Amino acid sequence: MSNRHDIIEQNMGLLIVLIILVVAVGGLVEIVPLYFQRSTTEPVAGLKPLPALQLEGRDIYIREGCNTCHSQMIRPFRAETERYGHYSVAGEFVYDHPFVWGSKRTGPDLARVGGRFSDDWHRTHLNNPRDLVPESNMPAYAWLARVPVNAEVLPAKLRALRKVGVPYTDEDIAGAADAGKGKSEQDAVVAYLQGLGLVLRNVR
Repeated sequence: MSNRHDIIEQNMGLLIVLIILVVAVGGLVEIVPLYFQRSTTEPVAGLKPLPALQLEGRDIYIREGCNTCHSQMIRPFRAETERYGHYSVAGEFVYDHPFVWGSKRTGPDLARVGGRFSDDWHRTHLNNPRDLVPESNMPAYAWLARVPVNAEVLPAKLRALRKVGVPYTDEDIAGAADAGKGKSEQDAVVAYLQGLGLVLRNVR
């Protein structure tokens, strides 16, 4: 037996192959069962795909790196649920590509931020966060108000998401460009934030 170990330990290439094999099998054992659990693959009751403007806002949110500081994952602990509301469940995010749960909280969790503040509050916060939260270290995103949404690409985004299982209708796709016309990138981000967490808002 020791001779077999010596062979593995002294052969760097074989050791690397075996490590990769063990890690791959372990990963598959943990990940594959999730594809067959209803709680991770079926949407929660009342969940709908993001409207076109909110979808664009989400893309801008990701582009600007907002998800690196703001989590969208409420953990199932008492302190978390008392502060933010019902803990996050996979069924809330089955239409998200990619997921933006995150776990780092340089800024507050945004999983249930929808409807908590007015549109004007969000605009002020994006223009200069320190006007509302003096100790904030978030950079200002005032320029988003001056950049128009590229409405022409929205139908293509919805069609692409429909190919991976998001149930957008032909009507959703046909109206996507109109939803973005005359809107700024700030409008889109605010629309996205105002839609976060509404499905499970009243669940305790």
